[in-house]
Amino acid sequence: MAAAASPSSMESAPRIMRLVAECSRSRARAGELRLPHGPVATPVFMPVGTQATMKGITAEQLDALGCRICLGNTYHLGLRPGPELIQKAHGLHGFMNWPHNLLTDSGGFQMVSLVSLSEVTEEGVRFRSPYDGEETLLSPERSVEIQNALGSDIIMQLDDVVSSTVTGPRVEEAMFRSIRWLDRCIAAHRRPDQQNLFAIIQGGLDAHLRATCLEAWLAKWCHVRTRDPRQQTPGHREAEQMTKRDVPGFAIGGLSGGESKNQFWRMVALSTARLPRDKPRYLMGVGYATDLVVCVALGCDMFDCVFPTRTARFGSALVPTGNLQLKKKQYEKDFRPIDPECACPTCQTHSRAFLHVLLHSDNTAALHHLTVHNIAYQLQLMSAVRASIVEKRFPDFVRHFMGTMYGDPTLCPTWATEALASVGITLA
Repeated sequence: MAAAASPSSMESAPRIMRLVAECSRSRARAGELRLPHGPVATPVFMPVGTQATMKGITAEQLDALGCRICLGNTYHLGLRPGPELIQKAHGLHGFMNWPHNLLTDSGGFQMVSLVSLSEVTEEGVRFRSPYDGEETLLSPERSVEIQNALGSDIIMQLDDVVSSTVTGPRVEEAMFRSIRWLDRCIAAHRRPDQQNLFAIIQGGLDAHLRATCLEAWLAKWCHVRTRDPRQQTPGHREAEQMTKRDVPGFAIGGLSGGESKNQFWRMVALSTARLPRDKPRYLMGVGYATDLVVCVALGCDMFDCVFPTRTARFGSALVPTGNLQLKKKQYEKDFRPIDPECACPTCQTHSRAFLHVLLHSDNTAALHHLTVHNIAYQLQLMSAVRASIVEKRFPDFVRHFMGTMYGDPTLCPTWATEALASVGITLA
């Protein structure tokens, strides 16, 4: 196992977040990420391209839609085609012909999504490849090594991920192991001047554990340490070491995995209330429109999810009122675009009736057209959210958004109403 990074190794972590505007009532903020492949306006939704491509849309189309950062997956790319091949193509940017920024997930999420193929120990995660069944170890060092080779602009620490519905000792074990693994990721990171390493906050749905993890990062453990080191718990000792660490950004992990929305928003709010104001806050795995708007109000800056591309493959188009299931008979003679207000190529070119016919003939072009639209919808939503923050009308934007989505802002889900009220935005 690699030694922990020395305190000086991360003391000068770059400040990549420039705040542009903040909502005077809620925690919403508009900012700019200053990254190697150009600035990224926040709040931002990042499309997910697990294996160096988005499903159903090309890199050129993503570029034309205004996307300036998207995701790749370290676990899958590390197995196929492998970091050595990608490195020969001048990194992931060259391999997928993407001129803008990339964020790579560390591979930790596969502990949940591929749980039947994995085993977690202090050393790392041992997987059986879903491609050929071969066993491989993804350690913190190997995860960073692969991400260094991929050349992504933001890299994620390997964390010990458990399902958000898991409770008990396993959650605490995963939280403290994630802290230890961050040390190993920092020590293994060979390109800190070119790639920004983000830490991931864990702790499940346990407010105490999540607060403990946050305090470990934010140097607040000095007041709970005992005088005798022999009487300190392992958690105390690890957290004491964390006081010297610094990273360019933070992710909120371990949520959006099946827990109740009431539990979800409270853990998000707890996290953003304690995270540094001058660093980006990335809420992992969130993509529903209502969730995005609420979590911006709670103080999150970055989001990712497969939802817009996955739901397109089921014939669902995202619109301000929710979604249109275009396979339904009601659309077979509907010659309107998906959304008359949308400027995406799909809405500018094709009707609901045309897409309905394609879907019923199993023509894959339909899935392509819907994917283009759904990604455009997410990007346009984030652009509108940002504009409302900059123009100091975010609470009004939220009320209008909820009124459009649910027919009346008072019909907004209870969890969202309570979450918004917690930061000063009322819908009545």
